[in-house]
Amino acid sequence: MALLTDDLAGNPVTGQRWIRRSLPALQTALQAEGYQLSCNTIRRLLHKHNIRPKSNVKRLHPLPHLDRDRQFGYIQAQRQRFARAALPIISVDTKKRELIGLFYQGGQSWEAVAPSVYLHDFPSDASGKAIPYGIYDVGHNRGYMYVGVSADTPDFAVTALVQWWQAYGQVGYPQANELLILADGGGSNGYRPRRWKQQLQVQWVDVFGLSVTVCHYPPGASKWNPIEHRLFSQISKTWAATPLTSIEVLLACLRATETTTGLTVEATLIEQVFETGLTVSDDEMATLAIEKHATCPKWNYTIKPRENGK
Repeated sequence: MALLTDDLAGNPVTGQRWIRRSLPALQTALQAEGYQLSCNTIRRLLHKHNIRPKSNVKRLHPLPHLDRDRQFGYIQAQRQRFARAALPIISVDTKKRELIGLFYQGGQSWEAVAPSVYLHDFPSDASGKAIPYGIYDVGHNRGYMYVGVSADTPDFAVTALVQWWQAYGQVGYPQANELLILADGGGSNGYRPRRWKQQLQVQWVDVFGLSVTVCHYPPGASKWNPIEHRLFSQISKTWAATPLTSIEVLLACLRATETTTGLTVEATLIEQVFETGLTVSDDEMATLAIEKHATCPKWNYTIKPRENGK
């Protein structure tokens, strides 16, 4: 056991212990000390000392961001302000990318025979990929999914938002001159990508004369974004154990999603190809009409229409 002094860890409550070195590594170390033992013998000796193979366990919580609670309170205040004024509040995010083909889907469904799917999720076996971008209308309890086939970029996210506003948003909120977006802190609609803010300004705010306020959830807090538990979780239930063998099947599953509380979902395919790696220069950023809020300014900002769209 002297060889294990620097490699030994354990649980002081249960008495269980484990080592970080593999059995072959221990066998080599023992051979250097003049001991010829097989790996099975080493395993038995370790078991006598209550040492077992152990994997990592996700149980530690990193320190939360200093502004985490402050941001949650501010988001709640913004939601209340927009709700009192009967202004639209939408929650947005990109759902997990899906491979199109006979690929495994978690969950169970009532079937006479379980569907057969591929053993491995190799992208090369897929006939395509789907990128479902979701918009959840908090006030009307409606879900809208825009399925891309190219890349999850800020341009794609804003294109989905613009199509939603043209087809549904301005119809449901004809008097609205402001809108609140609840978004995660990362991804194509995160607070860091300049392209997200620039495309909101150019494609949406300037074109429709609509002031858009964006509030981002703090890092590690995306599960509190309403779209996650009000829309995405219901979609996962709908297509549980259903291989998404085509875009048509995926869209049908999205449109079939509903709940007893009245949720319905519309689904639209966006076939446009979106270029990746596009950047926005400092000079371009300087022309945007972005007003940062006093509270957590990197996470909260309002984009206002510019005169003549410039």
